[in-house]
Amino acid sequence: MTPLLLALDNGTQSLRALLFTPDGTLVDKARVPFTPYVAAHPGWAEQHPDVYWDAAGQACRALWQRGHAPDAVAAVSVTAQRGTVVNVGADGRPLRPAILWLDQRRTEGLRPPGGPFGLLARAAGLHGTIRALQAETEANWIAHHQPDVWARTHKYLLLSGYLTHQLTGEYADSVGAQVGYLPFDYRRQTWAAPHDWKWRLAPFNAAHLPRLVLPGGVLGAVTRAAGAHTGLRAGTPVIAAAADKACEVLGSGGTHPGTGCLSYGTTATISVTSPRYREPRPFLPAYPAATPGAYTLEVQMFRGYWMVSWFKQEFGHAERRLAHERGVDAESLFDDLLRAAPPGSLGLTLQPYWTPGIREPGPEAKGAIIGFGDAHTRAHLYRAIIEGLAYALRDGRDQLQRRTGTPIRELRVAGGGAQSDGALQITADVFGMPVARPHVYEASGLGAAINAAVGVGLHATHTDAARAMTRPGRTFTPSADTAELYDGLYHRVYRRMYGRLKPLYHAIRDLTRDPA
Repeated sequence: MTPLLLALDNGTQSLRALLFTPDGTLVDKARVPFTPYVAAHPGWAEQHPDVYWDAAGQACRALWQRGHAPDAVAAVSVTAQRGTVVNVGADGRPLRPAILWLDQRRTEGLRPPGGPFGLLARAAGLHGTIRALQAETEANWIAHHQPDVWARTHKYLLLSGYLTHQLTGEYADSVGAQVGYLPFDYRRQTWAAPHDWKWRLAPFNAAHLPRLVLPGGVLGAVTRAAGAHTGLRAGTPVIAAAADKACEVLGSGGTHPGTGCLSYGTTATISVTSPRYREPRPFLPAYPAATPGAYTLEVQMFRGYWMVSWFKQEFGHAERRLAHERGVDAESLFDDLLRAAPPGSLGLTLQPYWTPGIREPGPEAKGAIIGFGDAHTRAHLYRAIIEGLAYALRDGRDQLQRRTGTPIRELRVAGGGAQSDGALQITADVFGMPVARPHVYEASGLGAAINAAVGVGLHATHTDAARAMTRPGRTFTPSADTAELYDGLYHRVYRRMYGRLKPLYHAIRDLTRDPA
């Protein structure tokens, strides 16, 4: 019997149970969609953790109903949306809904850390940064607004840690999942030392946090209760993987800094894996990679391919109607719009900073579109969106190359937006280099499965496993003429937009009192 590797990939809109073989073949998958979040107030994003665990049970049972044998599963691994937090009580049950990574609530007016650290922070000009981190930390909001919940919090877990506890009964999580407002030492890849300033940002203590395990290590084993819920065999090993973006990089074949991995999801990113700690930007940490002891350097566009959904909602009425008639996704029809507009969109150039508080390139940045004329149509606007995202990620590539000192010589593209042939051709042309999809769409799940394979000895190392289980799929090569056009627009227009518009962004904020 060929051993199978089960990856549970818990995204923002669905959970997928994925069965892989040790050569990286996707045997089958089951997807359970759910409402992404509930917003009791504007800017909030919450979901009850039981929604995720129930989806895990449904997805697993769907695989066994199709004839796959749970006894063939050699190991299970979990990858999940980053930064979503769950408070559980002494009985392991959630005390409140999970706060998702999308949540925008802030806790203003908290007293900043005092003593010698506070003096040093003010002297170094970091007082504002410290206050901003305090305001963003979800634990501060819970402790301030729901003190009874915080007082009863036994463990404060990321979603991956919560699912691990449901599967194994252990309070454990992967080092590779620790991305969020936690007292985590990114350089040493462990909980911060007792004297570290991160403990001063929120009312954490060490007892609130789970045991950390390196990617590929054993978190525990499936319990009888979890087996009854999922249909898995009790005792099946549960292996540490990493957060979804890190797993996606590994599943795309990104094991060294010469391979740039683009993620075309709700948040669009460009990442490289490095054996050395290098901050992609000052004060922005290098996150743990899905391979032990390595780092993922990442530059992100927070509202990346969400902009396709925005376009669909605001301008895609014709495609939505046609998609409904054909029984397909409206996004699948947007490549027709890309073909209807020429490269460069007749000069229409878009800067994709659509979300308040975006870090790239500065907190005051706003979205902008310049170059409008009477010849422009919806098609030009849509193409300008895809081009603008590619320009922003090319800028990220340049940042990463400067920080690592290593040229990026190949590109892999994963995520929902990577299913568009037109978007990938534009990417190849904007970057001026070939780009390839991974051989499977489920790259984050594959990254988790790679860890599972190493954890139970089906491959000796992560390098061996990645070599055996990942390979490029379709490759898109740039057109010389189009690449030359994009190179000129990138350097002479796009790269100059932010500097020229920055004073206007400040004026907008001052005049309208818009905090964004």
